Amino acid sequence: MPLVHLKSKISPYWLPNGHFQSIYPALFRQINGIKYFREKIVTPDDDFLILDWSYAQIEGQKPLVILSHGLEGDSTRQYITGMVKLLNQHGFDCLAWNFRSCGGEMNQTARFYHSGATEDLDAVVQYAFGKGYSDVRLMGFSLGGNLTLKYLGEQGAGIDGRIKGAIVFSVPMDLKACSLSIIEPRNQIYMRRFLNTLKPKVVEKARFFPEKISLDDHQLVRTLYDFDDIYTAKLHGFKGADHYYAECSSKFFVEQIAIPTTIVNAENDPIVPFESLPIDMLRAHPNVTLLATKDGGHCGFRPARLTDEFYWSEKYALQFLTTL
Repeated sequence: MPLVHLKSKISPYWLPNGHFQSIYPALFRQINGIKYFREKIVTPDDDFLILDWSYAQIEGQKPLVILSHGLEGDSTRQYITGMVKLLNQHGFDCLAWNFRSCGGEMNQTARFYHSGATEDLDAVVQYAFGKGYSDVRLMGFSLGGNLTLKYLGEQGAGIDGRIKGAIVFSVPMDLKACSLSIIEPRNQIYMRRFLNTLKPKVVEKARFFPEKISLDDHQLVRTLYDFDDIYTAKLHGFKGADHYYAECSSKFFVEQIAIPTTIVNAENDPIVPFESLPIDMLRAHPNVTLLATKDGGHCGFRPARLTDEFYWSEKYALQFLTTL
C-alpha cells in the first residue's frame, strides 16, 4: 500500500504548531453523552484488566472496535471518548480497555503495562470473542498504537479471521527514538506529565512488592528513558531500556501484518519524529498504509471549524472502519 500524504491542513490557524495541536484537546476538549458499562476480567497471571463497554443503540449483531489508549492514559481520555461517541452513533459497539494500573485502580501484581505487552491485548480480544463478537476491529493511540501494531505483526498470517482490520494514530514505532525525542527541552512538558504519574505508581507498588521493586534509584529517574531503564525493563524481563525498546518497537513487527491496517501520524508530531517511522518498508507493504498528515500534533487532529463536534481523526477512522 502506498505512503499517502494528506496535503490539506487539518488544524485551525490559532493552533499554529504541533505543541498547541497536541495540548489544546487534552486540556480543553470535553465529550458528553458517553455511558460506559465497566467490567473487570482476570488475566492468566491472576491480575485483572478493567474494560469499559459502550454500545450502539441499534438491534442485532454489531461490529466491535477495541480501543487501546496511550501512555498513562485511560478510557476517559478525550481521544478515546470522542471516537467512541462517533462510532456508537454509526452502529459500532466499543470496548475501551485500561492498561494495568490505569483506569482508576492499581493492579495487584508487581508488573505494570508496557509498550509491548500484547498478551493483555490478546486477553481482551479473546474475551470479546467469548462474548460472541465475530467482527472485531482494533484501534490504538500512541503507545496503544504501537501495542496494536506489534500484536498484529506477531499474529501474522495466522491472525484470527474475526479481526477484520486496524487503524492507529500517532504511533511511536521506534520506541528509543521517541524516548530520546521526549528528553529534548522543547518536549519537557510531556515528559514531566508522564513522570508525575509514573513515579508515584512505583512508590505505591514498592510498598507491596519490596522484594521486586527497589526505590534506591528512584531519585535517579529524571527522564522517561531513566524510568524505562530502571523500572519498566526490569519489572518486565528486559535487560534495560535499550533491550526493551528493541524487543517492543512495532517497526520490527509491522512487516508481518496480514490484514488491512492504516497508520496515521502527523509530520509535526512533537513526540514522534516522523523520520523515525519505517517509511521505506511501509511504502512496499501490501496490507499497511501510512497516512502522513501535515499537522495534527500528537493525538490532536482538531478540525478548523469550531462547530465540529468530532475531530478529523474520528471522522477518518469511521470512514476507514466502514470500508472493512
